[in-house]
Amino acid sequence: MRFGSRIAHLRSHLPLPFPLSPPSYPRCKLSHSASAASAAASKDCQLKEESNEFLSWLQKKAGVEISSMLSIGNSVYGRSLFASKYIRAGDCILKVPYNVQMTSDRFPSEIEPFLVHDVGNISRLAVVLLAEQKLGQNSGWATYISNLPRKDEMHNTIFWSKDELEMIRSSPVYQETFDKKAYIVKEFSALRPALEHFPQTFGDVRLEDFMHAYALVTSRAWATSKGIYLIPFADFLNHDGTSDAILLSDEDNKISEVIADRDYDIGEQVMIRYGKFSNATLLLDFGFTLPYNTYDQVQIWMDAPFHDPLYQIKLELLQNHCLPRIVDASGFNSSKSSFVIKEVKSTSGKGQGIPQALRAYCRVLSATSLEELKALTVEAAENDGRLARRTLTDRDREIQAHRMLLSQFIPMIEDHDAALKVLESSNQFSVRRQMAKDLLKGELRVLQSACAWLTNYCENIC
Repeated sequence: MRFGSRIAHLRSHLPLPFPLSPPSYPRCKLSHSASAASAAASKDCQLKEESNEFLSWLQKKAGVEISSMLSIGNSVYGRSLFASKYIRAGDCILKVPYNVQMTSDRFPSEIEPFLVHDVGNISRLAVVLLAEQKLGQNSGWATYISNLPRKDEMHNTIFWSKDELEMIRSSPVYQETFDKKAYIVKEFSALRPALEHFPQTFGDVRLEDFMHAYALVTSRAWATSKGIYLIPFADFLNHDGTSDAILLSDEDNKISEVIADRDYDIGEQVMIRYGKFSNATLLLDFGFTLPYNTYDQVQIWMDAPFHDPLYQIKLELLQNHCLPRIVDASGFNSSKSSFVIKEVKSTSGKGQGIPQALRAYCRVLSATSLEELKALTVEAAENDGRLARRTLTDRDREIQAHRMLLSQFIPMIEDHDAALKVLESSNQFSVRRQMAKDLLKGELRVLQSACAWLTNYCENIC
């Protein structure tokens, strides 16, 4: 049995008919008027017919029953799955055979010779999707494709305008968005000659078409050790970060399935966890955020000052001890190192949430002589081989190292706080404005917790 998780890029590298996960906002306001009630009843009736049609299509294609416990419905999150009968914890609520899952293995082999360079599995599955879209109603996937969200229904940050991206300029997601768009452009450039060589298969594919298909894959597909898959019906399940239910792959029976992690009453929305993703990942790759996300984190970059006379020696020492490095969008190694900060739960604890490697990095940067660097090397060799993981014997130097971290966090806190004040000064509601607030609030909470722990550490170190 393998575990499947939604696709999400690693933060330090570039690499659902709606975003099928709970955004932090309602899509519409409820009305108690008779006309609104009538319209809602008509829409529900139409949705029920669409649900029956979709399941009938999928079950006919699969040759087996997909689910007797779930039905498609509408919620404030968009299209969702609801319990059509009482569900108990431990019940298998859906089974989708591998033969009705769209995979990157179906990438047309005849276009391989025309690729400028190799492309990733996400791009390959996006090309499969584009080929099926070109077939229209003649595609065996037409019912599924017609239920996929349009570009204007998606909120991944690659679709945000410049003004909208300005709302999150203080967040690392701002730069990651540009990096991701650059990567998608690079993938499309490699594919374009091949796509143009087979117009009968793909039609006239523009960059925006490919970007839309690419975003559909990143926001909807599941990844396992075997590859990536678009799984109809299962991708109507919304995300709940606290759920223990996940998508499972049964290799013996060639199916993907979900086991309920709790009881559900009839009519209750059924949800699963896509993965332990921060709002940064959810917004960049999936196009939604949570009001409070326990998995929120912040990526920071560190580098020694160029004017440091020991710069080159420190850089080599850090590289030799395999501290995290950044690979930029061009594929070149950067002199900077990347670290992920998580929320520190207690100011008096061990600082869990602030990576030990980051604290070690700052201890190395704080050294002012070759003797100090040699001492750190000897200490590492005499212990577990890890560099600068122990508290420095020089109390002042230990404080200096941690204040170096504080000097990184404080400007980020100030920038996040200022950005949030601007966002909260407006009374106008917009989906993306709320997402920006969710993102910045989560990152601010993480940064403030780290700052509080560092301040307490520097004040109380013995």
